[in-house]
Amino acid sequence: MEKIKVLLVDDEKEFVDALRERLEIRDLPSGVAYNGEQALQIVEDEIPDVMVLDLKMPGIDGMEVLRRIRKAYPEVQVIILTGHGSEKDEEEARRLGAFEYLQKPVDIDELVRLLRLAYKKKMEDTMVAATFAEAGEFDTARDIMKEGKKKKD
Repeated sequence: MEKIKVLLVDDEKEFVDALRERLEIRDLPSGVAYNGEQALQIVEDEIPDVMVLDLKMPGIDGMEVLRRIRKAYPEVQVIILTGHGSEKDEEEARRLGAFEYLQKPVDIDELVRLLRLAYKKKMEDTMVAATFAEAGEFDTARDIMKEGKKKKD
């Protein structure tokens, strides 16, 4: 399997740096952003396959980052990882297209499993969309990339 491009977004610097180290040990090197603005700037330069996103951050919060990412980069799979979320937050995140919604603390092996599943989902959606595009069904291909999240198992 090729390397999964992961972006970790959390304003708790010690937490996100430790998470990055734990993922790196498991052969999942990750980029890091310490706030929503920085995350959006990073994505403009290099689109990740999967983003692990905190909700409660100063400035642009995680929910707004999720909205912007799903609109501009629908192929990016977003896993919400928060310590302060509510059922309402989870409902909204899923409605906006989050791949998964997790509470801190998270089991690292479970997070790794979900990162790989999210990457697999991204690749499957991309292949299906490419098939429709090759057949000249560009509108269908575009819809698959935008709405592929709704077909999540």
